[in-house]
Amino acid sequence: MSIFTWPVRVYYEDTDAGGIVYHAQYLNFMERARTEWFRHQDFQQNQLFKQNIQLVVSRLSCRYIRPAVLDDLLEIRNSIIDVAYCTMLFKQEVYRQDELLCDGEVEIACIDAVNLKPKRWPAKMKTLLNEQQVACSEE
Repeated sequence: MSIFTWPVRVYYEDTDAGGIVYHAQYLNFMERARTEWFRHQDFQQNQLFKQNIQLVVSRLSCRYIRPAVLDDLLEIRNSIIDVAYCTMLFKQEVYRQDELLCDGEVEIACIDAVNLKPKRWPAKMKTLLNEQQVACSEE
């Protein structure tokens, strides 16, 4: 599984007065998709927090191409571009059917939940991340 997809429906609360998805809402959609990716890999954030592990966004870039509107069914696609000592870089794309609406890169950092300093990925997670990165680069 190199690309993980997550469906999202656009609700009224996601839009501006003109019925177009508000730009910051795409980041929320991407956040949900990353969270579901971790959950799908059996890494739930509340369980990681019990191990003093917190995942935070350390950098992101986003490009808006076409607007999504009220009631659209979107698909958020996640893939891993890079894995380092305590960070990983996701490529995320928002589609409406086959039409790319928005894409971005989001760097996630693993930090110690107590002292808020960078922390090495747990061994099980590092293995998974490396496997996902290899699978994505082979496509």
